[in-house]
Amino acid sequence: MSFEPRTQADLLQLIEEYPLAWIVSVDDSGYGATPLPMLAEPQPDGKIASLLGHFALSNPHVALLRSAPRATILFMGPQGYISPELVSKPGWAPTWNYASAQFDVEIELLPQENGRALEKLVYWMERNRPVPWTIAEMGERYHLMVQKIVAFRAHVRRVRSRFKLGQDETPQSRGEILTKLGNADLVRWMADFNPDPAGESPGKQ
Repeated sequence: MSFEPRTQADLLQLIEEYPLAWIVSVDDSGYGATPLPMLAEPQPDGKIASLLGHFALSNPHVALLRSAPRATILFMGPQGYISPELVSKPGWAPTWNYASAQFDVEIELLPQENGRALEKLVYWMERNRPVPWTIAEMGERYHLMVQKIVAFRAHVRRVRSRFKLGQDETPQSRGEILTKLGNADLVRWMADFNPDPAGESPGKQ
């Protein structure tokens, strides 16, 4: 059973819905690991070319990346434990369903893009609010803050992903899980990856 994404759109959806990821890297001094929100930068064909984000300059991980810019970025999407209690099939074993993506990247630090990186992230996170907040509302504090960060672009060299969302279950078992699980995000993703033959799957909105 393959648990690959169906298209590049699945990877993009994962990052858009779950933008917080771990950046992990290593040099001669040791490991660095930082959780940061990032935005995908796709090519015209939909393939993700890079990821955009920013570090606090005070984070020691910045110095590590200056000396060794290669890193791995780990995104975790919807996930949850699936108990045998949900399934009527005798002998059914518990499992864990999830969607995840791993990007091997080369980090390029871009202090000249600090403002752009902040603006794009704020716009994305505020886009669905009735009255979106904007950076302009910070006033003079913004000019102080933008000097204390450094933007980066993570150029994607390799992608590995796994979307284990019930594709290996029988329609009956999967239907029982979707009905009883109670994890709305995971149910939504599972339903989208396993559409009802009659076309009545709720899917992702």
